[in-house]
Amino acid sequence: MNISQRIKQLRKDILNVTQQEFSDALNISRSNAGNIETGRISVTDRTITTICEKFNVNEEWLRNGTGETFKELSREEEITEFIERILKDKEDSFKKRYIEMLSKLDENGWIALEQVAQSWSAMKD
Repeated sequence: MNISQRIKQLRKDILNVTQQEFSDALNISRSNAGNIETGRISVTDRTITTICEKFNVNEEWLRNGTGETFKELSREEEITEFIERILKDKEDSFKKRYIEMLSKLDENGWIALEQVAQSWSAMKD
């Protein structure tokens, strides 16, 4: 599989986004994204860098097909990406309302929430 095929697989099968959504994230035209995927044009280093940054893709996998598809994130990076995805959601989703509620907790609220979480965890065991 070449880099164009990996980009198409990443967009279509792994990220499950349209060419338009993908090209918007990369700040390139949709036709440019399509031409990259078909191999009509070569992917630039700038586009590779942007794909890796925007979608947390392992550059070694993207360029050469070796290693894991995604870079391993730290705990802080995982939390940041989760919050960013929720904030981009245009709908008034449960996730967004729940994060808003969490943001308003005082210290006693956090203590109570931790106790609830611990009791849920104990029920699983």
